Amino acid sequence: MNRLISYEKKNTPVHRLSGFTKLVFFIMWCLTSALTFETGILIIMLVMVFFIYVISQVRWRQVSTIFAAVMFFMTVNLLGIFLFAPYQGCELYGSRTDIFHIAGQYTLTREQLFYEFNVFIKYFTVIPGVFIFLTTTDPSELASSLNGIGVPYSIAYSLEIALRYIPDVQDEFRRIRNTQQARGIEMSSKGRLIDRIKNTAAIIFPLLFSTMERIDVVSSAMELRGFGKKPKRTWYSRRPLEKRDYLTLAFIFAFFVLTIVLTYADGSRYYNPFG
Repeated sequence: MNRLISYEKKNTPVHRLSGFTKLVFFIMWCLTSALTFETGILIIMLVMVFFIYVISQVRWRQVSTIFAAVMFFMTVNLLGIFLFAPYQGCELYGSRTDIFHIAGQYTLTREQLFYEFNVFIKYFTVIPGVFIFLTTTDPSELASSLNGIGVPYSIAYSLEIALRYIPDVQDEFRRIRNTQQARGIEMSSKGRLIDRIKNTAAIIFPLLFSTMERIDVVSSAMELRGFGKKPKRTWYSRRPLEKRDYLTLAFIFAFFVLTIVLTYADGSRYYNPFG
């Protein structure tokens, strides 16, 4: 099945890590990116996420689609930042250097351009990491790892089901889209972009109803089987943390602490090349 986001079992350094390790790494990675505006650190993180992509052997078909989606999202967001706060960078860095006047109250400044450049890098450090995490993490192994460190198995199993449903939702979206195309509604690249967006948006409601129906079926089946009645359960795919997991966890915590120290060393989380 041609899925955009789906776990693929491979023998890579990333796949061999525990699901718990990858989850902690991903959370700490997002926190690091969110808290810092040090351009040098963000560029290092950008190089690191590209390195992780290479060693995880994520297929180019997936990454090219992800790249297009990320670029579209970032372009809309950055334009929105400029339209609603065209001088936010000037306020953050305490100076204003005009490049050229656009129209009305809008003037492009070096400070705003630098601020949005940092936001741009932030997106590229986090969003690809989401897809790498989802395509390299076995949901069952992740749930068993979380339960092994004390997370209640009902919560761990809920996370597993959520991850397992992502490919199912994609399949359902593709099925509805094919049905719409069979009825003469153009949703391929042959149609106009605006029409494709409108027709694709119309799929959301049938997809939501279908997903909620699946959730109700699964919930009823789990309740009939007595899920959650006992305090413990066994796991087929449980895997203990190994040396490589501890080394990875030590690295991400050390990187997080070092980033925070460097970010707030001068009392501000914003690197200011204009001061």
